[in-house]
Amino acid sequence: MTIVSAAVLLFLVMDPLGNIPFFISALRNVEPARRTRIVLRELLIALAILVVFLFLGRNLLNVLGISEPALTLSGGVILFLISVRMIFPTPESSMREETPGEPFVVPLAIPYVAGPSALATLLVITSREPDRLLEWLAALVGAWAVSSVILLTAGRLSRWLGQKGVIALERLMGMILVAIAIQMLLTGIKAALG
Repeated sequence: MTIVSAAVLLFLVMDPLGNIPFFISALRNVEPARRTRIVLRELLIALAILVVFLFLGRNLLNVLGISEPALTLSGGVILFLISVRMIFPTPESSMREETPGEPFVVPLAIPYVAGPSALATLLVITSREPDRLLEWLAALVGAWAVSSVILLTAGRLSRWLGQKGVIALERLMGMILVAIAIQMLLTGIKAALG
């Protein structure tokens, strides 16, 4: 996997376009003058969590005794479930959370940006080639930076794309993630059997 392909994968998993409605909804009770600062703070918290997980996640797996095939399979399952929810959302399975007042860490940083699929993807990437941590860090920061630009301009993008445009992009990203999840499952099965 190259830095660019890892960055694209992480960008798709972070799903900033799909998170636009969630960010707008979570910030509707916050005065407009503070929204940009809150989003920036939450994005920085999410980046810190992702970076810590990037460097310490492998140690956690070793302590728990989780093998690489098990990690790849579980990451594929999580990614598959999330991508199916992106393609076929239902009100019951919505990740939207009601937050009274100003959100802090939850739900914007976790789970919207640094969610289970992003953390699992980081673990899978680093477990395959742990000697390339600085390259994975570059990929993570690149994906986070592009996601941040999108989420910081969420209000304008939402007005420009319209609700149907945002939904269409989220469905497209979900379909791409399904293919990635299936590939992760096949890789995990092959590693477990081989």
